Amino acid sequence: MRRRLPTRSPRLTAIAALLAAALLAPVPATAQQAAPAAPAEQAKPQPGVKEAGKPAETKPGEARPADGKAAEQKPGDAKPAEAKPTPPKPEMSEALKAVRAKLDAAKADLTQREKDLGRPNLTTVDLARVREGITPVADEIRTIVDRLDQPLESARERLTQLGPKSKDVEESAEVAQERVEREAAVARIDETQRLARSLLVQSEQLVDRISNKRRESFTKGLFERSQGLLTPTLWTKVAADMPRDLRALQSALSDILLLFGRNGTLPNLLLLGIAFGVSVALYFGRRNIAPRFGRRDQTQVDPTRRQRLLGAWRVILLGTVPAVVGSYAVYYALDATDLLPSRLLPVAGAILGGLAFIAFVEALCDGLLSPDKPSWRPAPVSDAAAFRVRRLAVGIATVITVTKSIEALNSGISAALPISIATRGIGALAMVLILAIGLHRFADREEEEEACLGPYVPTRTTTGIGGPARLLGWVAVVVIGVAALVGYVAFAAFLIDQLVWTASLLVLLYLLIQSADTFIGGSLSDDTRLATTLQANTGLRKRSLNQIAVLTTGATRVVLILLVALLALAPWGLDSTDVLTSVRTAFFGFKVGDVTISLSSITFGIGILILGILITRAVQRWLENTYLPATDLDAGLRNSISTVSGYFGFLLALALAFSYLGLSLEKLTIVAGALSVGIGFGLQSIVNNFVSGLLLLWERPIRVGDQVLIGDSEGIVKRISVRSTEIQTFDRSAVIVPNSNLISGVVKNRVRGDRTGRVTITVSVLRNQDPVRAAELIVGCARAHADVLKEPEPRVVFRKIGDPFLEFELIAMISDVSLGLKVQTDLNFAVFKTLSEAGYIPPLGPGSSIVTVQGLDGMQDALGEIASRFVRPTAEPETAAAVERAPAVPEEPEPVRSATPRDLNRRSAGKAG
Repeated sequence: MRRRLPTRSPRLTAIAALLAAALLAPVPATAQQAAPAAPAEQAKPQPGVKEAGKPAETKPGEARPADGKAAEQKPGDAKPAEAKPTPPKPEMSEALKAVRAKLDAAKADLTQREKDLGRPNLTTVDLARVREGITPVADEIRTIVDRLDQPLESARERLTQLGPKSKDVEESAEVAQERVEREAAVARIDETQRLARSLLVQSEQLVDRISNKRRESFTKGLFERSQGLLTPTLWTKVAADMPRDLRALQSALSDILLLFGRNGTLPNLLLLGIAFGVSVALYFGRRNIAPRFGRRDQTQVDPTRRQRLLGAWRVILLGTVPAVVGSYAVYYALDATDLLPSRLLPVAGAILGGLAFIAFVEALCDGLLSPDKPSWRPAPVSDAAAFRVRRLAVGIATVITVTKSIEALNSGISAALPISIATRGIGALAMVLILAIGLHRFADREEEEEACLGPYVPTRTTTGIGGPARLLGWVAVVVIGVAALVGYVAFAAFLIDQLVWTASLLVLLYLLIQSADTFIGGSLSDDTRLATTLQANTGLRKRSLNQIAVLTTGATRVVLILLVALLALAPWGLDSTDVLTSVRTAFFGFKVGDVTISLSSITFGIGILILGILITRAVQRWLENTYLPATDLDAGLRNSISTVSGYFGFLLALALAFSYLGLSLEKLTIVAGALSVGIGFGLQSIVNNFVSGLLLLWERPIRVGDQVLIGDSEGIVKRISVRSTEIQTFDRSAVIVPNSNLISGVVKNRVRGDRTGRVTITVSVLRNQDPVRAAELIVGCARAHADVLKEPEPRVVFRKIGDPFLEFELIAMISDVSLGLKVQTDLNFAVFKTLSEAGYIPPLGPGSSIVTVQGLDGMQDALGEIASRFVRPTAEPETAAAVERAPAVPEEPEPVRSATPRDLNRRSAGKAG
């Protein structure tokens, strides 16, 4: 519904309409020019304004109808609709401008590299040049993304503090301005971070494209087929191109003579002569230097492993370094004096590098195999194998040097392609021939030695090269030979280079691992000066040093193996930059779906957990040893407080670790809900045993090796798993006990605190003996035993004053509870022997028939006399004499006698019978 504004305020109406049109719906330029009309036209009706604040649209020439309601309005009631101006947005901060400038520069760099990558016929060098600068750019972008996380979170937090915008109540100007500023800050930081993330994705895609192109180029060049050596067309082309290449060679020689005539000044010739002289002296002198300074005395029969390895490294270094220095001196002189054309410098480099390589192979064989000094040989090979391997390795190095030098010459004179193919193919065949001869000689020699010994006996090989190595060698011979003959010359040459390169790396890896085990592990585990010093200064035990040595040598082996693997894969197109980028990505975070896994975050989370546990343990020790003993609390309450504080500290450390890893309580609640559903459907027993196993492994009330008593079963704990515990009884039976029984049942652990045990034996001594002396004798037997602890000392308990015995109990502590039966047996033997020798245990029959009577010697004589009266007079004289001598028997001095004579007892027994 349109309404007509009063004509009394045409200027105010026009201003309101202009503001509404400018802010909400701009009108065409012609309408804007017609708005400020002349004073004569101001009386005309102006376009009305709707309640929503939008200007009413009228068609040209349309008459406005009269509105009765408008006529009834008072002049003061008609107020124009005023549009509230929007607060201006704040300008971008200088720090954010600098970040945007860096991102713009990174974007321009990446865009330029994408253009370079789009060019055709890119070589490997071009791809490497494009790849080199991407990593620093990506690192800078990644740093920007990480640095923007905190400002973005802070800006969002400040915006959240304002709360949602109210629809009913109009905000004040200050709040509106603050909201606009904070929203603008959040938007700009978020936009900057999203821009950085997009550039980071662009850099990663660019790296992937470069890697794909490099692999494609490598594969294409490696498996590109040319004419084979058996193809007559190849040799026809070689014969046709030979005259041109000979002329090119003559031209190269002429250039050399020309440069010698132009640059052959006295200083240049003197420098070149000195370089050649130094090189020759080093090459020929190293043969005498290495044996002399290698310190490998041939008269020493059995040197230690440390001495053998040190001697091997000295021989390798003294045999390799002089050759390398001599080759570099000659190459530097040729390059500095300009006496050789630049296109022929690679030829000189190939020759000099080949000579240095031959010297390195020879020194490596001398150091590792030591053919002339078997006692100094670190490698476990025989004398014959050492000589054969040395000759084979030096021969292969010589063939490779000649082949590479000829290839460099062909490249320097721009030889024809057929000649280059023929050169590489002939070099591959020569390499195959030498390798095949060496492998064949190994096999022939072994067969001869076996034939000399008679029937075949499966002993260790005499060649030092195992079956798999020989098999691999023959496979390489066949593959390289066939590839060179059928036309895959590049593939054959690559296999040769890779075979030699890998073999050299494996030999060095073996030598490095042996050195690490000997110098690092041996220095820490043996009784060396370093180990003794560490034990004295750090307080570490020998077992701890052995563990450190094992871990150190293991870590060294892993690093060496990874390094050798990286070097071995380098010729296959693997770039170290890509490897380092992959390692860094894996360490700092990679995504699997929507989940980001960061090894660094996991490591730091575990570190936070360990630190929290250590702090908790320290607080527990302080409470147990310092604070709680000073209070009036009883022992049970003090133990409860200490235990609760330990659990609270562990849960707090666990919560901090989870929060660092980004695991919120909501996620943990979801997992707990899912587990509760599974437990409710019948997994109570399994979960009970599982949780009990975790408690056993964490609290360790029972440990592997403990001697426990569970019900009727007693034995040694052999294994604790998350479901059950295996106990081996003393009759070698295995008892499987669910973990829930160990947690909820009663278990007697004989070695919970330590492995000390207690042995008790009961001893009865005659009542007429001195109990103090008897106790001293018994304790002396326990103190003399080697397995009885000196502290606490063994003691004797006077248990009972009986009739006719005094009962004692010996209590002794032993070092290991497993020795209880042995110590108890030994003490019984020792106590019985000691007390018997001292007369404290009678040597008569059972203790129940022994009666001790003193002061009845006269009665004993009288009874003997009466017994003699019962002898018959008709008895033979010998019998009567025997009877008369019978009373004399009790006169022997015996401390213990029965009150009834023996003869009387015998007669009484006879009458009863």
